[in-house]
Amino acid sequence: MKKETDILRKKRRELDLSQEYIAMELGISQKAYSDIESGKTTLKNDTLCKIANILGVKPSEICPISDRCENNQDINGKHLDLVAYLKSRNIDFPEELE
Repeated sequence: MKKETDILRKKRRELDLSQEYIAMELGISQKAYSDIESGKTTLKNDTLCKIANILGVKPSEICPISDRCENNQDINGKHLDLVAYLKSRNIDFPEELE
């Protein structure tokens, strides 16, 4: 699996966007964005969503649930809670989501 930093760089270049442009849209410096794109800074969930919006992709396309995403455990916990709730109410859902 590609690292999210590779995906960020590739998608940004496909759209012919500069680091400066992305940084301006995020309200951060070009250096701060460069650190995100190079993997020197952990990508926070809110920043991930903003970048995904700028690039016109889903956040999961940039950072699939992985140990590099800051709120990974929160997301996994919520997923497990939802599955348990659906089961407790006998609500059918696709097996692959379990």
